Amino acid sequence: MDDRDRESFQEFSPTGWFGSTAKKVLTVERADRAAAQVAEAFAVAAAGRPGPVVVGLPEDVLVQPTSAPLAAPRAVASGAVAPAQQDALAELLDAARRPLVVLAGDRWTADAAAAVTAWGERRGLPIATDWRTQDVVDAASPSFVGWLGYGRNPVLADALDAADLLLFVGCGYADVLSGGYRGGSADAVTVVVDPDPELSTHQRRVDLHLLADPAAFAAALPGDGAEPDPAWAKRLRAAQERFATPGADAGGRGVDLDAAMAVLARRLAPDAIVTYGAGNHAVWAQRFLPHRSYPSLLAPRNGAMGFGVPAAVAASLVHPGRQVVSVAGDGCFLMNGQELATAVAHGATPLVLVVDNGQYGTIREHQEREHPGRVSGTALVNPDFGAFARSFGAQGERVSTTREFEAALDRALDSGRAAVLHLDVDPEVRAPHGT
Repeated sequence: MDDRDRESFQEFSPTGWFGSTAKKVLTVERADRAAAQVAEAFAVAAAGRPGPVVVGLPEDVLVQPTSAPLAAPRAVASGAVAPAQQDALAELLDAARRPLVVLAGDRWTADAAAAVTAWGERRGLPIATDWRTQDVVDAASPSFVGWLGYGRNPVLADALDAADLLLFVGCGYADVLSGGYRGGSADAVTVVVDPDPELSTHQRRVDLHLLADPAAFAAALPGDGAEPDPAWAKRLRAAQERFATPGADAGGRGVDLDAAMAVLARRLAPDAIVTYGAGNHAVWAQRFLPHRSYPSLLAPRNGAMGFGVPAAVAASLVHPGRQVVSVAGDGCFLMNGQELATAVAHGATPLVLVVDNGQYGTIREHQEREHPGRVSGTALVNPDFGAFARSFGAQGERVSTTREFEAALDRALDSGRAAVLHLDVDPEVRAPHGT
């Protein structure tokens, strides 16, 4: 504190640095206030719309002794659904012929996810999720109709426009979900279930706002009522089943990812955890790898590369009895692939598939679309990722054809240790067949 604003070694302003991205920035200026401020930080981070809170710890304050008592954690309000609101939602659902339920966000529990899914099944409601939150609904549920956002099924995108009632639980009508605020009929009745009183991520009409988190909503679901048009839900479910079915091996160069995902999907345990980062490689995983339990998906929703491998290592350490699979692009893996050292050191056993197309595929795709003939800086010269894995003491193999994949996958899964499969793929194939 004594050296503030003197250009001291490594001095910076936490508020100036994080003020535009964090929910709140606090600086501990007195040691006896530290416990209370940390308790406040956790409460703010978890309340309403969850988000980061930054606590600045000046070096001289950090080493000051204090006899101040620890502060008890603050309870985070979960909200509630009043009986009158429950009745209002039931009336809106009974009047709808083409409803669409969209689930996402934080503060879900396994019980809440299962309860909302079962409720949707009883009422014949189609249930979608926001981008990269599809583990909230069992993929085998007859109500599950896919996810909205990047890589979504065009049939589901059209359904967002055609729905006469939209029920958002834990999320709202936002940029990625709506395809840049272009989807969704302005005439559709809209209900939002969200503990954020400001609905900061919802950008359209609101006919009913239930100030509750998903668990509180699941505990106050309206009873059974009039069933919507059964053809509506059946058509969306059939479209999702087609969309989630990989194409046959196209017989091209390298490993066909459609065929590889079909094999991997059959090997996934019902409670398997899947992780991936950002890039074209993730499209195959999010489209073809089913989620049967919650939580079972770890993936960035802000376009951050390098997330998948450390997420897989962490998931395997936290859930040592569960199967953990990560799908990484070559560029994505090179950002944090060294976390294999942590996996081996602590006995984590994730399986990592490295999709090697020798390039930053998504960025190259943008370059070719916006600046034809001017591809720049997106080519990669990669190591042998299998050998790289073996150098850490993990299982590692290179797979260059689709025919080799299944046996290599079995060896990796049977190894009982962290494993990497280096998949050589055709650099010109940047999306699943039929996309």
